[in-house]
Amino acid sequence: MPGNRTVQAAQMTSHPGFIAALDQSGGSTPKALQLYGIGKDAYASPAEMFDLIHAMRTRIAMAPAFTGDKVIGAILFDMTIERDIGGKPAARYLWEERGVVPFLKVDKGLAPPANGVQLMNPLPALDRMCDRAVAHGMFGTKMRAVINAANSKGIRAIVAQQFRFGKQILRHGLMPILEPEITITIEDKTKAEEMLLAEILTSLDTLPAEQQIMLKLSLPTVPNLYAPLVAHPRVMRVVALSGGFTQEEANARLAQNIGISASFSRALAEGLSIDQDDAVFHATIAATIGRIYAASVAGGPVAVQ
Repeated sequence: MPGNRTVQAAQMTSHPGFIAALDQSGGSTPKALQLYGIGKDAYASPAEMFDLIHAMRTRIAMAPAFTGDKVIGAILFDMTIERDIGGKPAARYLWEERGVVPFLKVDKGLAPPANGVQLMNPLPALDRMCDRAVAHGMFGTKMRAVINAANSKGIRAIVAQQFRFGKQILRHGLMPILEPEITITIEDKTKAEEMLLAEILTSLDTLPAEQQIMLKLSLPTVPNLYAPLVAHPRVMRVVALSGGFTQEEANARLAQNIGISASFSRALAEGLSIDQDDAVFHATIAATIGRIYAASVAGGPVAVQ
């Protein structure tokens, strides 16, 4: 495993490509299934719902185009790592069969709004989740909080929480992806982005020189706003979520940001349907992967620290 981690770290640092977000939770799964052509009347329990979304994820992960050549990593939902893909545990299948670096979503939903943000719910079992992630061969983790206003107190609290948990995750030898998402529809998005950048840069200075984290951020209004993060020696990689943009618009915005790769969920699955035969499904996902990859590398190579 240590040898794997060295190879995986090199892939996440400098290999061109993007991270697939296959981590829909209980709250986002119904919409993902609906877009895939499966209505709520098709399942009668959460267990049936998760069976259906796992089948969708499996179909994506086993598509011929879903390989580490362009899809360098994938974020998995907690339940996914206990399931098989292609006859192997999900994380092992992704790495051993597809060359895709696995990450585990570790957050447990959002706290009620306060000061213009939604922090993550407390994570009292984070150490146990990290131990489990290591046992399953995960390279890292991902956790999400949401910013809904340019509120300095709230943004400072979100970044502090993300880095506090991130440091805890680092102690387990895992790479944390911090995701302080800014809602794309807020009126003061540009100001919120400036505040977020300043807070992250301050917090990065609290990390030892030999440690790195990753960042998953909303696509900025001003292209290349996050260039200081892309070039920062304590940041392994910066990726962007689609955040509600269509695949076409998300790709267009991403292509304007040098050194930032995609980490799309809904935009990755756009155009896929349970009713498609394998030939159409594989052609659709291959075209999508090609477009997202092109946008991820359009601005030039990822900076190598």
